[in-house]
Amino acid sequence: MNVLVLGAGQLARMMALAGAPLDLNVTAFDVTSGNMIHPVTQTILGKGLESGIEHADVITAEFEHISPDVLALCEDSGKFFPGENAILIGGDRRKEKALLDNAGVKNARYHIINTSEDLDSAIKKLGFPMILKSALDGYDGKGQWRLKRQEEVTSTWNEINAFLQHSPQGKRQCIIAEEFISFDREVSLIGARNAKGEFEIYSLTENIHHEGILRLSICATENEALQNQAEVMFKVIAENLNYVGILAIEFFEVNGALMVNEIAPRVHNSGHWTQQGAEVCQFENHLRAICGLPLGSAKQIRPSAMINIVGDVKISEHIMRLAHVHWYNKSPRPGRKIGHITVCEKTTEQLIETFEAIIPLLEKEQFPALHGIKIREHLTLKKKDEHP
Repeated sequence: MNVLVLGAGQLARMMALAGAPLDLNVTAFDVTSGNMIHPVTQTILGKGLESGIEHADVITAEFEHISPDVLALCEDSGKFFPGENAILIGGDRRKEKALLDNAGVKNARYHIINTSEDLDSAIKKLGFPMILKSALDGYDGKGQWRLKRQEEVTSTWNEINAFLQHSPQGKRQCIIAEEFISFDREVSLIGARNAKGEFEIYSLTENIHHEGILRLSICATENEALQNQAEVMFKVIAENLNYVGILAIEFFEVNGALMVNEIAPRVHNSGHWTQQGAEVCQFENHLRAICGLPLGSAKQIRPSAMINIVGDVKISEHIMRLAHVHWYNKSPRPGRKIGHITVCEKTTEQLIETFEAIIPLLEKEQFPALHGIKIREHLTLKKKDEHP
């Protein structure tokens, strides 16, 4: 079976690697160059989306920020999963908020901003501090502002207005103001749903960010109450979308209750631990779901953590003796994810020991979120965090 992925980055690469044992041939469409690419070797296989659609049995996407024209063309083929609607919602915070509201799923109060008057209305509605996010193209902390007090309003609006004036999205772009949420931690839930409406859902993962970029995900301890809360909301959202494939939902935990931060209609960075820590990884289960194959077990088989490798980083052989290293065949630049490390052990205590042995082997300047972290506190869910 031939699978076409919109996007030719590391997620398409990991889908290709997971699909090979299932005899699934995965190719990627580079939305920037228009080339068809082998997602592992990066060999150019041809040019033109129409030809790729014709030869594909199934089409999917590795990211949300795709031209509506491309999405419409794929949707018209009848081969696209999770489909145009899900990708458009995941890539537009306005549509995402409307989905959550219509589904009755708790999320932060918000206000849509196009003008300075809208910003004034948002301040009256939400108060200070607030988080401002671009509706389109925002990821890894890009297109975000934090407004703390009245004295910052004019300068913040000037920055936002310049951003809107120069946005490649033109008049489609706007800003979403959200109330500031003082949360205990951020967690994410990843699960698969197939066309029959069957689910396989992974364990909750705690996520730690630095400068808007995910640096560490931990999946080690069970919290049945939180897991049940998250699964209820996950299923409501997935059913509302008639979703097929892997869906990721990021939550804020506030005093033992969850509220949705955002959704991602695709395989997700916080789920990379599943490659060594689950019976069947998220990449294989995504392919199983969209190709009409039986879903595999999402059962966690051992405590796991995932460390993102960001920027120009070297990893020592000693680390490779302690953990699994995954490179993405990407040239390094500041803020760019070029690989990840998965740390897995038989017990949570052993995971802590191995993690603490790895941290001194990582340069502090390159892994600022990890040095000084008290991993045991995160595993016992004690530490307060702040809005990313």
